[in-house]
Amino acid sequence: MKRIVLTGGGTAGHVTPNMALVPALKEEDFDIHYIGSYEGMEKKLIEEMKIPYHGISSGKLRRYFDIKNFSDPFKVVKGYKEALKLMKTLKPDVVFSKGGFVTVPVVLAAKAKKIPVVIHESDMTPGLANKIAIPCAKKVCCNFPEAAKHIGEDKALVTGTPIRRELFLGNSQKGRDICGFKETKPVIMIVGGSSGSKAINEAIRENLDFLLKDFQVIHLCGKGNLDESKKNLEGYMQMEYAKAELPHLLKLSDMVISRAGANAICELLALNKPNILIPLSAKASRGDQILNARSFEKQGFSYVIEEEAFSKETLEKAVTYVFENKAKYEETMKKNTEEDSIEIIVDLLKSLAK
Repeated sequence: MKRIVLTGGGTAGHVTPNMALVPALKEEDFDIHYIGSYEGMEKKLIEEMKIPYHGISSGKLRRYFDIKNFSDPFKVVKGYKEALKLMKTLKPDVVFSKGGFVTVPVVLAAKAKKIPVVIHESDMTPGLANKIAIPCAKKVCCNFPEAAKHIGEDKALVTGTPIRRELFLGNSQKGRDICGFKETKPVIMIVGGSSGSKAINEAIRENLDFLLKDFQVIHLCGKGNLDESKKNLEGYMQMEYAKAELPHLLKLSDMVISRAGANAICELLALNKPNILIPLSAKASRGDQILNARSFEKQGFSYVIEEEAFSKETLEKAVTYVFENKAKYEETMKKNTEEDSIEIIVDLLKSLAK
């Protein structure tokens, strides 16, 4: 039996693609182990899948000044020593890294033990953790062809993002039952990322009068972001996070308003969901979501509103336009000829595990 170590953590985008690979890896008789941080969000998600989980110390790598910059390097060194010990104990045939700061010591330890590493880079340009890890990798799977120039043509392999199979198994009636919605009104889903978006949450709630006039609204607002004053508002369903319900809610939705994290938008593309993207601003990030969103807009998959331009007027214009052109967006997305990402990545992992 071949053994693989999966690693990735910090955000849902660094975990869900790993989760999407698990059924196919099991079908290929891989013995799967996962390395993440001690108590990161990945721990609960992976343990629920009954996969052996190994926690290590994890320090964040920051581009800005923070007092923790003085202590976190020691956490990274500790994590590296723990990862080395795990590599010696587990003896994996291959390591697959989805990114996030916890993966850096894992990838470096695998390189030290001469274990082949495959990295997945979702964005058009690599984040800091992957920039450090890429020299240790045999191959780097990516979503966008434009990423190859930042990675190197010899290492880059355009695969797309692994999409969880269960997302394709949604039932709109089950979604309607979860929300208590009518059949007569279309549905908009709002997703602000795994931890929610204060800017999007506030803007949506300020514009509920407009939205609820013609639509019913599913609002995934992030942990701790429920608005109790709108708990019983007809046609408005707010949830901190959707897990088992998510495939049904997506199936029910006619349109999605979302951040532009690469994994999230690739899921919308795979499901052919017309969408409005509000990328995280360059002030609050390295600008990767803006690049992702503009690429999808250029290909005709998405309508984009910059966060700085997000207002009642721009929201109304976007919702009206996308809904009127819903069929056109769906047709364009259906023509997208991306191959099966899971099959490509698993075949690559099989070849390296030999």
